[in-house]
Amino acid sequence: MATRTDLCNAIRALSMDAVQKANSGHPGAPMGMAEIAEVLWNHNLSHNPNNPKWANRDRFVLSNGHGSMLIYSLLHLTGYDVTMD
Repeated sequence: MATRTDLCNAIRALSMDAVQKANSGHPGAPMGMAEIAEVLWNHNLSHNPNNPKWANRDRFVLSNGHGSMLIYSLLHLTGYDVTMD
């Protein structure tokens, strides 16, 4: 099982790679918010990748669009059907 540090580093790496591949975006938010997001996502929010439309799931709203790779990385790493292409 991956540690929190491993997950945070994976969030950072995926975000950097995706921003570079797209030649667009900003990796600053995912780099700086990885620990906060990991704790919220894995230890505080109720969600289920096997039932992504679950009515009682919590919602995670990130208002700065240039940090969207943070959410995409979280979704990808926790089993949601999101590709990093």
